[in-house]
Order: sequence, then C-alpha cells, then structure tokens
Amino acid sequence: MRRRARRLPRPGCPGSGEGAAAMSKKRLQQLVESLSRSAKHFNRGEVECLIRLFDTLVSASHSRFAVAGFDRNVFRDTLHRAFGMTDDVVMDRVFRTFDRNNDNCISVVEWVEGLSVFLRGTLEERIKYCFEVYDLNGDGYISREEMFQMLKNSLLKQPSEEDPDEGIKDLVDIALKKMDYDHDGKLSFADFEEAVKNENLLLEAFGPCLPDVKFGI
Repeated sequence: MRRRARRLPRPGCPGSGEGAAAMSKKRLQQLVESLSRSAKHFNRGEVECLIRLFDTLVSASHSRFAVAGFDRNVFRDTLHRAFGMTDDVVMDRVFRTFDRNNDNCISVVEWVEGLSVFLRGTLEERIKYCFEVYDLNGDGYISREEMFQMLKNSLLKQPSEEDPDEGIKDLVDIALKKMDYDHDGKLSFADFEEAVKNENLLLEAFGPCLPDVKFGI
C-alpha cells in the first residue's frame, strides 16, 4: 500500500526556512513571474512557495552543485519525505525526467516546472512523464527487458516455491498483449498513449512514479 504523501511546507510556515532571504526581492519576483507562465498548473503564490522551498533545500544540501541547484541525493530524499517514495530505481528515473539538461543537478526552473506536471499534470502530460520514466535507455520505446526490470524492482517479494521471474515474465506478456497495438514486441509512445487513454489505470503499469492522489499543496 502506498503511503499518504506529506504536504510541502508553505512560505512562512514552520519548516519553510529562511533561505529565500538570500535571493533578492527583484530576482524572486522575476522568477515568480516567469515560472507562473511556464509552470501553468501553479498560481503565483504556489510558485513562490516552491522557489522558497527550493532555496531551503539548496542551502541545506552542502553540495558541489549548490550554486546551480541540488543533486540527486537531495532530490531523492525529498521524494521520500514528501511523497513516501521508496523505490530507488523509480526515484532515479523521476530525477532524470526533472533534470531536463542532463547536468545531474536540479535547477529552480526544472524543480518548479517538473513539479507542475508531477503534481497536477494533465493526462497527456502524465502519459509523457510516465513513458519517460519507464523508457530506461531513452530510445523511445519501453522494451520487454525494461518492463521486466521495472516490475521486478517494484513488486513486493513474496516467499514462494515458484520462480518469481517467471511470474514477472507472465505479467510482461499480459502487458504487451494489452498495450502493444502494432505487435512489434515493445511499446512505442503511441502504444502507451492509446492504452492509457483506453484504460487510465495503465498509466503506472510498470511501477508507481506519481504522487499519491490525495497529495495537495
């Protein structure tokens, strides 16, 4: 069972920190203005909250990336504390979807725009996001091997006399039969998109990579 996610701290609330004070008021307002347009699912107050939280996380990270943002470890710790995520492979893949320029650092723009989709994305946005998470090698397809790896990592290990890998292979076969519309033995984005639109529960077919639906800011 997935744990209920915790709320992110709000500006001025206990735990929100004073790190944003280091940012000039003018720079803060410029960022709020810009990100309110690009992170379209947040209002200005929410954008400012997330910028302040970002600044607090950066200040506490003591990372070599601190000038530009925060690293994978800080991001994974935040996913775990705020959203109850525990799957290392999934958290690493979520990091990769946020880190748009692949510099191993989450900038303030990547943070706010990423959370806009992660928390409040449209179905289309979440389909694209989940596909990117599951496409482990970034070749534009979710292969049989990638499905197997994601499912093996995310499913609870149950003591059994049977080979657990065989059960996972059966699940992969079922997923391909249901979702592989062009019958090429792998899922293209078009396959995944059509399958999810036909049955929304398939959005996280290969592992939980979205926050709990009860989460809210």
